[in-house]
Amino acid sequence: MMRPVNTNIDEDSTQRPKFYTDAEKYWGSVPSTVNGMLGGFSHISPTDINGSRDFIIPFLEKDSQTGTGKKRALDCGAGIGRITKRLLLPIFDEVDMVEVNPNFIEEAKTFLGDEAKRVGNFFCSGLQNFTPEKGRYDVIWIQWVIGHLTDKDFVDFLNRCVEGLTQNGLIVVKDNLSSTELLFDEQDSSYTRTQQQLEAVFESAGFRILKNEKQKNFPTGLYAVRTYALQK
Repeated sequence: MMRPVNTNIDEDSTQRPKFYTDAEKYWGSVPSTVNGMLGGFSHISPTDINGSRDFIIPFLEKDSQTGTGKKRALDCGAGIGRITKRLLLPIFDEVDMVEVNPNFIEEAKTFLGDEAKRVGNFFCSGLQNFTPEKGRYDVIWIQWVIGHLTDKDFVDFLNRCVEGLTQNGLIVVKDNLSSTELLFDEQDSSYTRTQQQLEAVFESAGFRILKNEKQKNFPTGLYAVRTYALQK
Protein backbone atom coordinates (compact mmCIF):
# COMPACT_ATOMS: atom_id res chain seq x y z
CA MET A 1 0.00 0.00 0.00
CA MET A 2 1.32 3.42 -0.99
CA ARG A 3 0.69 6.23 1.46
CA PRO A 4 1.80 9.87 1.67
CA VAL A 5 4.36 10.64 4.37
CA ASN A 6 5.52 13.95 5.74
CA THR A 7 9.17 13.08 6.30
CA ASN A 8 11.83 10.61 5.26
CA ILE A 9 12.70 7.99 7.86
CA ASP A 10 15.86 9.95 8.71
CA GLU A 11 13.65 11.91 11.09
CA ASP A 12 13.18 8.77 13.21
CA SER A 13 16.42 6.81 13.20
CA THR A 14 14.96 4.09 15.43
CA GLN A 15 12.98 2.91 12.39
CA ARG A 16 16.02 2.65 10.12
CA PRO A 17 16.91 -1.03 10.79
CA LYS A 18 13.31 -2.13 10.19
CA PHE A 19 13.14 -0.06 7.00
CA TYR A 20 16.02 -2.09 5.53
CA THR A 21 15.12 -5.51 6.89
CA ASP A 22 11.52 -5.16 5.67
CA ALA A 23 12.80 -4.43 2.16
CA GLU A 24 15.13 -7.45 2.24
CA LYS A 25 12.25 -9.63 3.42
CA TYR A 26 10.05 -8.42 0.57
CA TRP A 27 12.66 -9.03 -2.14
CA GLY A 28 13.34 -12.44 -0.63
CA SER A 29 9.78 -13.38 -1.63
CA VAL A 30 10.06 -12.15 -5.23
CA PRO A 31 10.69 -14.64 -8.09
CA SER A 32 14.18 -14.51 -9.60
CA THR A 33 12.88 -13.52 -13.04
CA VAL A 34 12.76 -10.37 -15.16
CA ASN A 35 9.05 -10.15 -14.42
CA GLY A 36 9.83 -10.36 -10.71
CA MET A 37 12.46 -7.63 -10.98
CA LEU A 38 9.98 -5.35 -12.75
CA GLY A 39 6.97 -6.02 -10.53
CA GLY A 40 5.01 -7.80 -13.25
CA PHE A 41 5.87 -5.28 -15.98
CA SER A 42 8.49 -7.26 -17.89
CA HIS A 43 7.02 -5.97 -21.17
CA ILE A 44 8.49 -2.50 -20.49
CA SER A 45 12.06 -3.83 -20.38
CA PRO A 46 12.99 -3.24 -24.06
CA THR A 47 11.67 0.33 -23.93
CA ASP A 48 13.55 0.96 -20.70
CA ILE A 49 16.83 -0.45 -22.04
CA ASN A 50 16.57 1.46 -25.31
CA GLY A 51 15.90 4.71 -23.47
CA SER A 52 18.87 4.14 -21.17
CA ARG A 53 21.17 3.34 -24.09
CA ASP A 54 20.14 6.51 -25.92
CA PHE A 55 20.76 8.48 -22.73
CA ILE A 56 24.30 7.23 -22.01
CA ILE A 57 25.81 6.85 -25.50
CA PRO A 58 26.46 10.58 -26.10
CA PHE A 59 28.73 10.68 -23.04
CA LEU A 60 30.75 7.76 -24.39
CA GLU A 61 31.17 9.23 -27.87
CA LYS A 62 33.00 12.37 -26.80
CA ASP A 63 36.75 12.68 -27.38
CA SER A 64 39.23 10.94 -25.10
CA GLN A 65 39.85 14.09 -23.05
CA THR A 66 36.23 14.82 -22.15
CA GLY A 67 34.38 11.56 -22.79
CA THR A 68 33.41 8.86 -20.33
CA GLY A 69 35.37 5.61 -20.64
CA LYS A 70 33.91 2.21 -21.52
CA LYS A 71 36.15 -0.09 -19.54
CA ARG A 72 34.08 -0.86 -16.45
CA ALA A 73 30.61 -0.15 -15.02
CA LEU A 74 28.86 -0.93 -11.75
CA ASP A 75 25.20 -2.06 -11.68
CA CYS A 76 23.64 -1.08 -8.32
CA GLY A 77 20.63 -2.99 -7.04
CA ALA A 78 21.34 -5.32 -9.93
CA GLY A 79 18.78 -8.04 -9.24
CA ILE A 80 19.35 -10.95 -11.62
CA GLY A 81 21.31 -8.77 -14.03
CA ARG A 82 18.71 -7.45 -16.47
CA ILE A 83 20.51 -4.11 -16.87
CA THR A 84 23.93 -5.74 -16.74
CA LYS A 85 23.03 -8.13 -19.56
CA ARG A 86 21.03 -5.90 -21.85
CA LEU A 87 22.53 -2.44 -21.33
CA LEU A 88 25.95 -2.48 -19.68
CA LEU A 89 27.74 -5.57 -21.01
CA PRO A 90 27.05 -4.62 -24.65
CA ILE A 91 28.84 -1.31 -23.96
CA PHE A 92 31.50 -1.94 -21.30
CA ASP A 93 34.38 -4.40 -21.21
CA GLU A 94 33.51 -5.50 -17.68
CA VAL A 95 30.66 -4.99 -15.23
CA ASP A 96 30.44 -5.46 -11.47
CA MET A 97 27.08 -6.11 -9.81
CA VAL A 98 25.95 -5.25 -6.29
CA GLU A 99 22.71 -6.77 -5.01
CA VAL A 100 21.39 -7.40 -1.50
CA ASN A 101 19.54 -10.66 -2.29
CA PRO A 102 21.88 -13.68 -2.55
CA ASN A 103 19.29 -15.68 -4.50
CA PHE A 104 19.24 -13.03 -7.22
CA ILE A 105 23.03 -13.11 -7.44
CA GLU A 106 23.03 -16.86 -7.91
CA GLU A 107 20.32 -16.64 -10.58
CA ALA A 108 22.27 -13.88 -12.34
CA LYS A 109 25.11 -16.29 -13.06
CA THR A 110 22.66 -18.41 -15.05
CA PHE A 111 20.67 -15.54 -16.54
CA LEU A 112 23.81 -13.90 -17.93
CA GLY A 113 24.95 -17.13 -19.58
CA ASP A 114 28.39 -16.98 -21.20
CA GLU A 115 28.55 -13.25 -20.54
CA ALA A 116 28.80 -13.94 -16.81
CA LYS A 117 32.54 -14.32 -17.35
CA ARG A 118 32.71 -10.57 -17.98
CA VAL A 119 31.23 -9.79 -14.57
CA GLY A 120 34.24 -9.02 -12.45
CA ASN A 121 32.54 -9.12 -9.06
CA PHE A 122 29.18 -10.16 -7.66
CA PHE A 123 28.84 -8.13 -4.45
CA CYS A 124 26.11 -9.18 -2.01
CA SER A 125 25.32 -6.00 -0.07
CA GLY A 126 22.76 -3.31 0.52
CA LEU A 127 23.82 0.01 -0.97
CA GLN A 128 23.72 1.66 2.47
CA ASN A 129 26.66 -0.59 3.39
CA PHE A 130 28.53 -0.68 0.08
CA THR A 131 31.68 1.25 -0.84
CA PRO A 132 32.94 1.08 -4.44
CA GLU A 133 36.64 0.52 -4.98
CA LYS A 134 38.44 3.81 -5.54
CA GLY A 135 38.81 4.86 -9.18
CA ARG A 136 37.39 1.62 -10.59
CA TYR A 137 34.29 2.62 -12.60
CA ASP A 138 33.59 4.73 -15.67
CA VAL A 139 29.85 4.57 -14.98
CA ILE A 140 27.94 3.71 -11.82
CA TRP A 141 24.36 2.87 -12.80
CA ILE A 142 21.72 3.15 -10.04
CA GLN A 143 18.22 2.22 -11.22
CA TRP A 144 14.97 1.49 -9.40
CA VAL A 145 16.68 1.11 -6.04
CA ILE A 146 17.09 4.57 -4.47
CA GLY A 147 13.66 4.26 -2.85
CA HIS A 148 15.29 1.71 -0.56
CA LEU A 149 17.69 4.33 0.81
CA THR A 150 16.91 7.04 3.33
CA ASP A 151 17.93 10.54 2.26
CA LYS A 152 21.01 10.49 4.49
CA ASP A 153 22.10 7.04 3.33
CA PHE A 154 21.47 8.06 -0.28
CA VAL A 155 23.67 11.15 0.06
CA ASP A 156 26.39 9.11 1.79
CA PHE A 157 26.25 6.44 -0.90
CA LEU A 158 26.50 8.99 -3.72
CA ASN A 159 29.55 10.51 -2.08
CA ARG A 160 31.20 7.11 -1.76
CA CYS A 161 30.42 6.50 -5.42
CA VAL A 162 32.33 9.62 -6.42
CA GLU A 163 35.48 8.03 -5.02
CA GLY A 164 34.77 4.97 -7.14
CA LEU A 165 34.79 6.86 -10.45
CA THR A 166 37.53 7.22 -13.05
CA GLN A 167 38.31 10.61 -14.56
CA ASN A 168 35.20 11.87 -16.40
CA GLY A 169 33.24 9.03 -14.80
CA LEU A 170 29.49 9.36 -14.34
CA ILE A 171 26.86 8.39 -11.82
CA VAL A 172 23.54 7.65 -13.51
CA VAL A 173 20.34 7.54 -11.45
CA LYS A 174 17.12 6.32 -13.04
CA ASP A 175 13.96 6.00 -10.99
CA ASN A 176 10.25 6.57 -10.50
CA LEU A 177 8.98 9.97 -9.43
CA SER A 178 5.84 10.89 -7.54
CA SER A 179 3.89 13.73 -9.13
CA THR A 180 2.64 15.27 -5.88
CA GLU A 181 4.30 14.21 -2.62
CA LEU A 182 6.66 11.79 -0.93
CA LEU A 183 5.09 8.33 -0.89
CA PHE A 184 5.93 5.25 1.16
CA ASP A 185 5.18 1.71 -0.02
CA GLU A 186 4.50 -0.48 3.00
CA GLN A 187 4.71 -3.66 0.93
CA ASP A 188 8.32 -3.35 -0.21
CA SER A 189 9.47 -0.67 2.27
CA SER A 190 10.45 2.00 -0.23
CA TYR A 191 10.00 5.70 -0.90
CA THR A 192 8.97 7.39 -4.12
CA ARG A 193 10.29 10.95 -4.15
CA THR A 194 9.06 13.87 -6.21
CA GLN A 195 11.39 15.34 -8.81
CA GLN A 196 12.01 18.32 -6.54
CA GLN A 197 12.85 16.07 -3.59
CA LEU A 198 15.20 13.91 -5.64
CA GLU A 199 17.04 16.88 -7.08
CA ALA A 200 17.32 18.33 -3.57
CA VAL A 201 19.17 15.17 -2.54
CA PHE A 202 21.59 15.61 -5.45
CA GLU A 203 22.11 19.25 -4.49
CA SER A 204 22.73 18.46 -0.82
CA ALA A 205 25.33 15.88 -1.91
CA GLY A 206 27.06 18.55 -4.00
CA PHE A 207 26.35 17.10 -7.46
CA ARG A 208 25.87 18.81 -10.79
CA ILE A 209 23.14 17.44 -13.05
CA LEU A 210 24.76 17.16 -16.47
CA LYS A 211 21.64 15.81 -18.13
CA ASN A 212 18.18 14.68 -17.10
CA GLU A 213 15.55 13.13 -19.28
CA LYS A 214 12.09 11.64 -18.88
CA GLN A 215 11.72 8.05 -20.08
CA LYS A 216 9.42 7.99 -23.10
CA ASN A 217 6.83 5.47 -24.26
CA PHE A 218 6.01 3.82 -20.95
CA PRO A 219 2.39 2.68 -20.54
CA THR A 220 -0.13 5.16 -19.19
CA GLY A 221 -0.67 4.75 -15.47
CA LEU A 222 2.92 4.05 -14.46
CA TYR A 223 4.96 6.54 -12.48
CA ALA A 224 7.01 9.00 -14.49
CA VAL A 225 10.60 7.78 -14.76
CA ARG A 226 13.51 10.19 -15.11
CA THR A 227 17.22 9.54 -15.74
CA TYR A 228 20.00 11.76 -14.38
CA ALA A 229 23.71 11.97 -15.21
CA LEU A 230 25.66 13.32 -12.24
CA GLN A 231 29.16 14.58 -11.58
CA LYS A 232 30.80 16.62 -8.83
